[in-house]
Amino acid sequence: MRESVRVSPAPGSHSPAWRASVTLLIGLVTLAVTGHIELSAYACFGTFASIYGGRQPLRGRWRTQTAAGALMCAAVLCGALVATSPHRAWLVIPAAALWAAIGSVLSDRFVLRPPGPMFPVFAVATCAAVPVTLFGVAVAVGVAAAAALIAVLLGLLEERLAGTGATVEANRGEVRIDHATAVVAAVVVAGTVSTALGLSHTYWAMVAAAVPFGVSGLLAQTTRGLQRVIGTLVGLLLAAALLSVSLPALVVAMVVAALQAVTELLVGRHYGLALVSITPLSLLMVQLGHPQPVDALLWSRLAETLLGVVVGLAAALALREFRRR
Repeated sequence: MRESVRVSPAPGSHSPAWRASVTLLIGLVTLAVTGHIELSAYACFGTFASIYGGRQPLRGRWRTQTAAGALMCAAVLCGALVATSPHRAWLVIPAAALWAAIGSVLSDRFVLRPPGPMFPVFAVATCAAVPVTLFGVAVAVGVAAAAALIAVLLGLLEERLAGTGATVEANRGEVRIDHATAVVAAVVVAGTVSTALGLSHTYWAMVAAAVPFGVSGLLAQTTRGLQRVIGTLVGLLLAAALLSVSLPALVVAMVVAALQAVTELLVGRHYGLALVSITPLSLLMVQLGHPQPVDALLWSRLAETLLGVVVGLAAALALREFRRR
């Protein structure tokens, strides 16, 4: 409980906050003006390139962001390909598990920040849930790539305006196979249970199951899971208020961009506080692309978050016991 309420300093958080917000705003406004707001989720995943390497020195940071953008686009491609199949509800589980392994290994090897496999799992699982044609696959990847390119260009602009500074050093870390195995197991179990129960947003359960593995140690993982649940509960109240008002797509785009900035400012300080803005952001994005009954959407978010966190923490506990033995 003490760890759950501790607020940490987060130097350098303003830079990724404005980049992510501006990148997402450009993407969503463009889609709204052109009448393709249903593609907003793909733009959001490309935007994630802007938050990688946020605390690295400016000079050369664009390489990290370019690699992150390519990773997210590959995850979007995989998810969209799964979405072309009528069996996507079950096929997404091994696909998400594969990306959980890839994300965990790459995060360990290249010391990625933010750490862990959550973002690739989020991208592949969400994209797999929206049925598309093969042409739609190309569109999805194109939108994600365009958003990632904007993020990288904004990073380069920041480097040019702020000066060169120090050069990014290539860090290398140790790959933890047992850690990757645990997160894969958590994603598979959460996805299988959610699908078997007929829940409507399986990707939320799989993402929540991967969340504890963004940190190391059972104490930190339990804290992260608890913050996920409590932050989601509070965020659902804000989401309910925002979703109760019928707003034009352009206004929603601006609200989502503002929530993205708030998220990046808070996530390094307190993960639970960040969830208060992440939750309405996620639900607004769902409603932008594929409007659904609000009550069902809110309950689905809560149920699948609880399921995923319980499964993820069980896997974290099993990992600790395995390491002990």
